Amino acid sequence: MPKQTVCILCGGRSSEHEVSLQSALNVTAALDREAYKVLLVGIARDGGWQLYRDGPFAIHTDDPARTALADGGELVVPLALDGGMCLMAVASGERLPVDVVFPVLHGTFGEDGAVQGLLRMFHVPCVGCDVASSANCMDKDLAKRLMDAAEIPNARFVMIRSGDDWDADEIAGRLGLPAFVKPASQGSSVGVSKAKSIPELAEAIRLAMRYDTKVLVEEAVAGREIEVAVLGNHEPRASLPGEVIPKHEFYSYDAKYLDEDGAVLIAPAELDPVLTACIQAEALRVFRALGCSGMARVDFFLKTDSTLLVNELNTIPGFTRISMYPKLWEASGIRYPMLVDRLLQLALEQYADRQQNRTTR
Repeated sequence: MPKQTVCILCGGRSSEHEVSLQSALNVTAALDREAYKVLLVGIARDGGWQLYRDGPFAIHTDDPARTALADGGELVVPLALDGGMCLMAVASGERLPVDVVFPVLHGTFGEDGAVQGLLRMFHVPCVGCDVASSANCMDKDLAKRLMDAAEIPNARFVMIRSGDDWDADEIAGRLGLPAFVKPASQGSSVGVSKAKSIPELAEAIRLAMRYDTKVLVEEAVAGREIEVAVLGNHEPRASLPGEVIPKHEFYSYDAKYLDEDGAVLIAPAELDPVLTACIQAEALRVFRALGCSGMARVDFFLKTDSTLLVNELNTIPGFTRISMYPKLWEASGIRYPMLVDRLLQLALEQYADRQQNRTTR
């Protein structure tokens, strides 16, 4: 069989640019070069697409805080070609057909449905969730409302929109303190604060407003932080649950990506078999309720009375060397190269299914 051409998209215009590059390093290394031809495209902070044919695409890879795209990338643009997608080199005009895209893009413009919509317009298979589920999971307000409609337990919250009048005393009265304040549509704890007093709550809301036009204020839930990786389309499966024990005040951006000692990651978590099965079933229920496909990581709070609350879903979870999604699948019997291959095959399957639907009369 001829090799399929995989375009890895990484970097991007989000606050998680460096993390995306770290994830892409691992995904690219795991790809079977006997089965796939790889086109590595780094999206610069100004939005330009840069193709790296030879040599490293990232520098300072041993320091996640300083990781950046290397110089020497070749400017390319995506084009529609023969009912599919290609990359055109701006300087030479060369066209490189693409069979499937793996967007290793975290946060804004990568995980929120933006790039998924672009790729759908180009009629090219894309790894992970589709436009709607990506957008709905990224927007914590919409995700929680969908979970409420499906009667899926999650933490109580107050939503504040830009321009709203809000009162920190009133919000604290409704949710109690401490409380967590989050930009509604940022990933990986960017702009997130834990407020323990009224002044801290007011300052946390102002901080979150720098990142988004909607801010979520959520009750603090005492309990274990449990995560489940989900993989599949029509018949998704759930990994064994893992547990995150933060060493920071909470599982912050630094703890997730910059500080290798920022949290203890236990995979699989120490849970009895009955509770494990219940958590896996709930992860699949949330995955389906939000219309996900391909992959997602479902994060829970497990309270002392065994009550389970959904925290959030990540539709493009981290693939760095300290990320939970690949760790959970390895603990469940799927090694990293097998996982990457399965994600690509799921993208091709989902695309083939969609091609059965008519878009014209």
